[in-house]
Amino acid sequence: LEEILPKPVQGNVLMQGYLEKRSREHSFFGSEWQKRWCVLHRKAFYYYANEKSKQPKGSFSIEHYSARLVSHLRKDSRKKCCFELTCPGKRTYEFTAPSPAEAEDWVDQIQFLLKGEFGPIQREEEEEEEELYNDVGSSDSMNTSHSTTLNQDEPNVEMEGDDIYEVLPGGHPKSE
Repeated sequence: LEEILPKPVQGNVLMQGYLEKRSREHSFFGSEWQKRWCVLHRKAFYYYANEKSKQPKGSFSIEHYSARLVSHLRKDSRKKCCFELTCPGKRTYEFTAPSPAEAEDWVDQIQFLLKGEFGPIQREEEEEEEELYNDVGSSDSMNTSHSTTLNQDEPNVEMEGDDIYEVLPGGHPKSE
């Protein structure tokens, strides 16, 4: 059963538009693609029959999901417009955007959102991937520590800059 989440508040909508969603039911000719008005909210994905629909046909929390472009979903000219949302143990959602660029925008926005909203979960998965390439990434970790050292010096520079404001004329109430 799909989760039915509360309808998103318009101000929290990050992305919306028409996508074709692959239905779960398979017909004699294969699975069917249905045009749906899709809305990406900060923590959930909603899909409606059309832009004016009040009730979503479905919704799901995007926590733990990942989004990626895939071209194997279709064999026609729109195969480069496809992407999917996957989560271990949960339903995979497959979509076709109007163009390859729009498919990429949806994937980028969802991945960006997942890193921001559900950051600790996403970072753990990224660290597991990095461990596979530990020998390659070791020089990168050195560069990261150098940039951290430079950032620690910056606040001292800013504190010295505070003296400049005291020297400016009109800065003290007594001088007026």
